[in-house]
Amino acid sequence: MTDEELIVAIALARMDNPGLELEDVVALVLRRMGDDAVLEFASRTLAMRGELRGAMFQAAVEHVMRVVFTLRGPAD
Repeated sequence: MTDEELIVAIALARMDNPGLELEDVVALVLRRMGDDAVLEFASRTLAMRGELRGAMFQAAVEHVMRVVFTLRGPAD
């Protein structure tokens, strides 16, 4: 999944769940994507940190949040 596709999935989920915080929306999308996607995103976060171990789901959420904030751009 590309970063752009990930952003679209987050945006659609956020529209369906307007009362949720962004991190909760990200968690919802990751649960829908399944274990393989969670593992992929978690491994990217841990590689970026230079760590060998970490909580898989939280590391995956961190990666997706980083993608969202990066593509969102700087705050004005």
